[in-house]
Amino acid sequence: MVGYDPRAQGAPLTAEEAALAGSAAGIVTRALVSPFDVIKIRFQLQIESLSSARPVGKYWGLFQASRCIHTEEGLSAFWKGHIPAQLLSICYGAVQFASFECLTKVVHDMTPFDSQTSGMHFMCGGLAACSATVVCQPLDTLRTRFAAQGEPKMYNNLTHAVSTMWRTEGALTFYRGLSPTLIAVFPYAGMQFFFYNIFKRILTPPPLTGTSGENIRSLVCGSGAGVISKTITYPFDLFKKRLQVGGFEEARVQFGQVRHYRGLVDCVVQITKEEGVQGFFKGFSPSLLKAALSTGFTFFWYEFFLNMLRDLKDSQRVNGKT
Repeated sequence: MVGYDPRAQGAPLTAEEAALAGSAAGIVTRALVSPFDVIKIRFQLQIESLSSARPVGKYWGLFQASRCIHTEEGLSAFWKGHIPAQLLSICYGAVQFASFECLTKVVHDMTPFDSQTSGMHFMCGGLAACSATVVCQPLDTLRTRFAAQGEPKMYNNLTHAVSTMWRTEGALTFYRGLSPTLIAVFPYAGMQFFFYNIFKRILTPPPLTGTSGENIRSLVCGSGAGVISKTITYPFDLFKKRLQVGGFEEARVQFGQVRHYRGLVDCVVQITKEEGVQGFFKGFSPSLLKAALSTGFTFFWYEFFLNMLRDLKDSQRVNGKT
């Protein structure tokens, strides 16, 4: 079970080990879901309607967008921004899971509450994600800009992007979209851990299911938690993406109309006026699919790597006694 559990058998894991498992889970998951992320970002940033019945914008459907990106930019376009995205995954996974394990241990050691309840996982998961977001927001902004740019590229590589953004827009540009991100990330991550805990308890494995059965259970529970969490908090992710590409309009002209937003409130107001409430859910289909895969694989690989570390520590402890 994810989180500090005083009833767990074997040697307890350290924060460093949780960070290592979280980073490894992030690396594998990011490589698998990157294409869905690129398509989602393209949809979120498009001002025109995404309706296939009235295709006025560049993209109007999941398969059409996939074909268009592949034809115009090549297969590698589905992994645009992959280097900053991988750095983001490594950093975010390490900070989030290390913080979560530490927070649940603090709950056990310093409060009368049970650290393994769903409510505690909601609070600790939300706080852990906020910590990871503040640390990793610059990498998220870079990832979004790389995924959003077309051809010819405005940024040649990561170093060029950082230097250009710093010189032309200032240091604070790396934290564009932080406010809607923090507003959304607490309930989003909190609900991921909350529902994952609930689903794991509901889908109690029968005896002798083995490691493979437990891994599949983690994947299914994580996917369900991701779908529910993303559905509830999705509009804030769209607001974040729109704000992150502010000052980046030149690289997006070929994709259609562009807008400049003065802040979160202005972003919400402009989208409501021009695109309607349905504009808040642009890119929802690939995002939901990505959330199911991403959350499912994250918990799957996190528990997989945690079990590897536990087995390694237990074997070292046994060998040390013999």
